[in-house]
Amino acid sequence: MRERMVIGNWKMHGSLASNQSLLDGILTGLAGTSTTHYAVCIPFPYLFQAQSMLRDTEITWGAQNVSQHEKGAYTGEVSATMLRDMGCSITLVGHSERRALFGEDDATVAEKFLAAQQAGLMPVLCVGETLEQREQNITAAVVERQLQAVVDKVGMEGFTRAVVAYEPVWAIGTGKTATPQQAQEVHAYIRSLFRSLFAEHNSQLAASIMILYGGSVKAANAAELFSMPDIDGGLIGGASLDAKEFVSICKAAQRKAVAA
Repeated sequence: MRERMVIGNWKMHGSLASNQSLLDGILTGLAGTSTTHYAVCIPFPYLFQAQSMLRDTEITWGAQNVSQHEKGAYTGEVSATMLRDMGCSITLVGHSERRALFGEDDATVAEKFLAAQQAGLMPVLCVGETLEQREQNITAAVVERQLQAVVDKVGMEGFTRAVVAYEPVWAIGTGKTATPQQAQEVHAYIRSLFRSLFAEHNSQLAASIMILYGGSVKAANAAELFSMPDIDGGLIGGASLDAKEFVSICKAAQRKAVAA
């Protein structure tokens, strides 16, 4: 049975006061639930606060981005080892906003994936297509290209401790959501890619790797999305800024884990 995971991506939101209220609400709402992994990826300045509040709880914390460089003259960058010093266990890599707004290409994303793993972090690799690419019917080719760049960099074993998040770019922050069937179709395709890539070497990897869905997930649609056989949880954006909403989404993943 695959593990389940829900990650909240706060993006560029937060303050010391609002973070405390949000985390208090999440901790209260998720107390005693342990069969699903829960995490929050928060802005760099608040990692110390997360470490202070979430240490010794069932909720882990991580970053939304990481440098591909270990150290050096890279003003404004944050290395994977720095994130580990702040108690992070995960980091997003290749989020669509990083690719679109900051020019991160597939090669850069692969380097960040490797840097994260070398420092002991679990990378959450984000892949997905734009609306134009979906309308051109090249979703599969786009996703395969994004995955293949990382495979070429880290090899097969690089995915034994990693998570993939499928995020259709056209459904992020737009209020649009892929139907459960549309999301399942791409998730199943991603798993089939792992089967074809790794069948001769690690037949269990394709079956065990967690593939999350990200794209306007909310409490109202989480249960239906998570009911799909290849969707193992969610990467949650705006809804993760509301404790009640985020807890409801987490509990939907929890129910699937228990039922499985």
